[in-house]
Amino acid sequence: MGAPEQRKYPRLKPPKSIVVAWQAGVLRDVSYVESLALGGMYLRTKKHIAMRSLVQILLDMPVGQVRGRAVVRRINAQHGIGIQIIAMDQEDRARLFRQIKALAEP
Repeated sequence: MGAPEQRKYPRLKPPKSIVVAWQAGVLRDVSYVESLALGGMYLRTKKHIAMRSLVQILLDMPVGQVRGRAVVRRINAQHGIGIQIIAMDQEDRARLFRQIKALAEP
């Protein structure tokens, strides 16, 4: 039996067409989104980013662009980073919610 789920929002695996452009300080990249939730996402990248770094994100999704600010919560140097969304405009949050809802439907 594993540890109980502590995430506030369920995550899902988005299609490979969903990518995020991000910037942490002077470091910039475009990464595939490995998992996605209303509260954050896991990005595939080999770039080295410090824990608790602030990250500006721009998701390009079928429902439109979604912008926000996040903070690095998990790091796997060989695979990617987990980020938690800490700030997002109401319109962007609504677009993200619509996209997640559409992806979760069978």
